Amino acid sequence: MKLTKNIKTSAIEVLQKEANAVQNLINFIDDDFVACVEAILASSGRVVITGIGKSAIVANKIVATLNSTGTPALFMHAADAIHGDLGMIQKNDFVICISKSGNTPEIKVLVPLLKRLGSKLVALVSNVNSYLAENADFILNATIDQEACPNNLAPTTSTTVHMAMGDALAVCLLEARGFSPEDFAVYHPGGALGKQLYLTVSDVIPKNLIPIVKKDALLTEIIVEISSKRLGATAVVDENQELLGIITDGDLRRMLMSGADINQVKAIEIMTKNPKRISQDEFAIRALNKMKEFNITQLVAMDGDNIAGFIHIHDLMKEGIV
Repeated sequence: MKLTKNIKTSAIEVLQKEANAVQNLINFIDDDFVACVEAILASSGRVVITGIGKSAIVANKIVATLNSTGTPALFMHAADAIHGDLGMIQKNDFVICISKSGNTPEIKVLVPLLKRLGSKLVALVSNVNSYLAENADFILNATIDQEACPNNLAPTTSTTVHMAMGDALAVCLLEARGFSPEDFAVYHPGGALGKQLYLTVSDVIPKNLIPIVKKDALLTEIIVEISSKRLGATAVVDENQELLGIITDGDLRRMLMSGADINQVKAIEIMTKNPKRISQDEFAIRALNKMKEFNITQLVAMDGDNIAGFIHIHDLMKEGIV
């Protein structure tokens, strides 16, 4: 039990130190940060992010975030840069160099080479008095008091705040570019996330399966319609084919439990009036949200004033949206 308590205490201390460090970043969002964002927006070049060790891993993550949110970016390892990879840098590119100390040997070799190329240099650094910071055009200040490591050695808090500062930069650029959910979908077409952003109700509803009965239909016809179309429900319409309600399997069970005369009961008597509906042009994820809001499992999909079909939560599950 004592060991468990110590583990919990240690974990909480790590998270608290890192949370405090990220919170403290708010104090470092200064005019240099704003100028850096504005300069990247005005640039015709790409954002190249470099670093070494754990900073290189953080750099890769920030590159991925920028690329997925509309800012062209690429990664260059600081050690590889001085062995040929520097050739990827173009004059109009912005180079963001990530380093805790800002004084590593690789950085001291790389910085003069970048300056010679004419690229703008951004220092994402935890030491604003470092060689890197002193030679940068812009400083993204990610100063920390200490690492979460008890020896104050392993990159923990520093990598966390560097990544958080990268997220702040990416989101500012995203908002300034007016990057929309539709734009996001272009870069994320695969997986559940992509489907949430581009899949519409009309893409999901089963084709040519539109169970419909007239309001005066008797129980036998209702059951046949529901069973043959295999959607667990049927729409109920009037003489003008306008939607009046729906009948689900649950409605049938409740009717049978009520003791109603099964030979006489009509659709209009057991239907749910004014059923929840959604346009077939809406995103499928909005259909899911509507089902959750009203605690139901299906919606009537509409094509204007006409019934296009039913969208069921099982359809969304098949697409991996749920």
